[in-house]
Amino acid sequence: MGKKSLTPKIGAILRNRDFLLMLALALGLGAGGGARYMEKAVLPALAVVMTLATMGVPGKIFLSPRGLISPLLVGLAMNYGILSGFLLGASALWVCDPGLSRGFILMAAAPPAVAVIPFTVILKGNTPLSLGATIGCYLGALLLMPLISVVGMGEAFGDPEKLVRIMLELILAPLVASRILIKIKAVPRLEPYRGAVTNWSFFIVVYTIVGLNREFILQEPSALMMPALIALMSTFGLGAAIEFLARLFRVNRATTTSLVLLGTHKNTGLSAGLSLTLFSEWTAVPSTISTIFMLVYLVWLNLKHTRYAAMDT
Repeated sequence: MGKKSLTPKIGAILRNRDFLLMLALALGLGAGGGARYMEKAVLPALAVVMTLATMGVPGKIFLSPRGLISPLLVGLAMNYGILSGFLLGASALWVCDPGLSRGFILMAAAPPAVAVIPFTVILKGNTPLSLGATIGCYLGALLLMPLISVVGMGEAFGDPEKLVRIMLELILAPLVASRILIKIKAVPRLEPYRGAVTNWSFFIVVYTIVGLNREFILQEPSALMMPALIALMSTFGLGAAIEFLARLFRVNRATTTSLVLLGTHKNTGLSAGLSLTLFSEWTAVPSTISTIFMLVYLVWLNLKHTRYAAMDT
C-alpha cells in the first residue's frame, strides 16, 4: 500500500519543471560526460516543444490577421524593442568574450518564451494580448532573427542560410505540424503528456549545455558573473521598470502582467539550440544562465500574484 501511494508522488516529481531543471544542472555539473551523446538530440527536442506549445493556439487566430496587428506591435515593442535592446546594449558594453557575446545576440534575436502564454493564464494576465503578441512575434522572428543575428555579428556570422534553415525547422515546421495534429484530432490524446514531454525536452537542452561546459564552469566560475548579472537585470530589473511605468500610465493589472512577461522572457531554449548548432557549447551559456533566472522570476511573479489575490479577497 505504501509503495502504491508513493508512485503518484514520484511521478509528479519527475514531471515537475523546477525539479527537472535543477536535476539537469546538478547532473550536468556532476556527471556531464553524457552530454556529448545528447548534443544531437537538442534540436529535435526543441522542435517537439514548439509543436506541443503551438497546439494550444486556436486556428481562428490565423483567419483574422487584422486582429493580430495591435498585439503584434505590442509584442514587438516589448520583446524586441525593450528586451532585445537591453540584451544587445548590455552585452556590447559589459561582455568581452566573443563566444558569450554571440550567445547574447542570438538570445536577443529569439522570440518570446513559449511560457508567456500559460503563465499569462496562471497570473490572470491579458490572455488575448499575450497570445496575439507571442504568435505575431514568432511570425516576425522568421525575418527578425536572421536580421539581428547577421547585423549584430557581422562577418563573425558565417552561414545565414543555416540559421534560416534551422528557424524553419524550429518555428515554421512545428507550427504546421501543430495544425495537422489539430486537424486529425490528435490533441486530446496528446494533451495529458504535453507537460511532461515539454519538461523533459528542456531537461535534455539544459543538461547538454551544462554538461558540455562543465569543466570551464567549475574551473572559471568568475567568467559567468557578468552573464548572470545581465540575466538578473533583464528579468527582475526590467520587470520592475515595466511595472513602474505601467503604474505611472495607469495600465490595468492584467495588461501589466502581460507586458512584464513579454518584456522579460525570451525563448532561451531556441537560442541555446541555435548557439550550440551554429557556434559552440560556450555560446549557449548565456541562454542557459538566463533560463535559470527566468524560472526564478516566474516563481517570484507567482508569489506576488498569490499575495495580490489574497489582498483582493
